[in-house]
Amino acid sequence: MPAVTTTSPRRDEFDAIDSITRTLDLVGDRWTLLVIRGVFRGVRRFSQLHDDLGIARNLLSDRLQKLVDADILHKIPYQERPVRHEYHLTDRGRELSPALIALMRWGDRWCSDGKPPVVLTHSVCGTEVSLAVTCPTCRVEVPATEIEAA
Repeated sequence: MPAVTTTSPRRDEFDAIDSITRTLDLVGDRWTLLVIRGVFRGVRRFSQLHDDLGIARNLLSDRLQKLVDADILHKIPYQERPVRHEYHLTDRGRELSPALIALMRWGDRWCSDGKPPVVLTHSVCGTEVSLAVTCPTCRVEVPATEIEAA
């Protein structure tokens, strides 16, 4: 009886079409995500990010430059001598908010004994925000088991 073989896409073929892989190439390491989280929270200066994260200065410099090069952050000078910058999210960077919230919610459920350390609220009305995948046609929340790739 001949051996049964399965075929699956080669890694290079998969990577060529996989948005998750391309996204992780930009923001997928721990420090990069924590830098982005810090900027979302209003921590915008190098020294503040360094103190907030406890990251090595060379790693922080590298991650900030990578995020600027990827148009996720942009630098705004706030001092001339020596030149120092604040880091602000671009539109592209701000669109990472749902992904960070999804990671946070997953961690709240599976990594924190069900006791979320932080609750995110709508700054205008104070209501806790929710995050859901919805169908724009049916206007219903779509569970993961009903999502297909096309």
